[in-house]
Amino acid sequence: MKPASPESYKDASTGTSPRKYYVIAGLPAYNEERYIAKVLLKVKKHVDEVIVVNDGSTDMTAEIARALGATVIDHPRNMGYGAALKTIFTEARKRNPDILVILDADDQHDPNEIPTLIKPILEGQADIVIGSRFLGKTNQPLWRRIGVKIITWLTKSIHGLPKHITDAQSGYRAYNRNAIKTIKPEDTDMAASIDILIQALNHKLKIKEVPITIQHHQEASTQNPLTHAAKIITRIIEAVVEKRPLFYLGLPGATATLVGALLIAHSLYNFNHTRVFNPPEVLVAVILFFAGLTLSTLATLLYTIQKIK
Repeated sequence: MKPASPESYKDASTGTSPRKYYVIAGLPAYNEERYIAKVLLKVKKHVDEVIVVNDGSTDMTAEIARALGATVIDHPRNMGYGAALKTIFTEARKRNPDILVILDADDQHDPNEIPTLIKPILEGQADIVIGSRFLGKTNQPLWRRIGVKIITWLTKSIHGLPKHITDAQSGYRAYNRNAIKTIKPEDTDMAASIDILIQALNHKLKIKEVPITIQHHQEASTQNPLTHAAKIITRIIEAVVEKRPLFYLGLPGATATLVGALLIAHSLYNFNHTRVFNPPEVLVAVILFFAGLTLSTLATLLYTIQKIK
């Protein structure tokens, strides 16, 4: 289907002709009773349905969302941001919308920027649109902005994220129908944002950025920033290993196994001729041999799973 022009997308608030495209908004939410009503009232002006994933909230988040007409999916406990994204994509695939918009429920993102966010999709320019804080405005702390820039740089360097992307950690995104069907978030934590981009690259989806405004609230994030960054960087590295297991695990594993085997042979040779036992050498040899064997086996398993998929 040929995308409609942006003009065919009409805000519900204008009272003009209905949209030609079915748009869903997904909001991961955990204990957001302070902001959820304000966010929902704004979001509903720009979309056809709002799905709120109540990720084990212990406050009135779910009740407020239901009262305001949102479709609420409850997680039995707090399962993490990535798990909420997974639920949103699953629910979106059931509805088969033209566009899925995902934004935070804590009032950091401006719902009135939804038309700007989806415009490249309506024009057929992108499969995924990222709202970038670095192209727009943000009052986030300097340390957070630096952290996002480092993570974005790593994703570009290791996974080949397009050079024009400035904000790999943005949670304000829009996905077209193709992306909705293709993307299946796997990571349960904040690293899901990177995981989604890696999947998009693997499936050759077109990614574009537009400027957005982020209004940072001091209490918005409860996760330790160092722990948060470590998890994301770990996921970036894991994805590299998963992509080429024979190179990143198999080669070092085979090398370690060979070196260990040679050291074991050398120790046996020395013992046979001198009757002198060298415990440190034997210990290093055994560790290298079995560590290498483990890495090689893991690499083979990952490669086999890759081929089966």
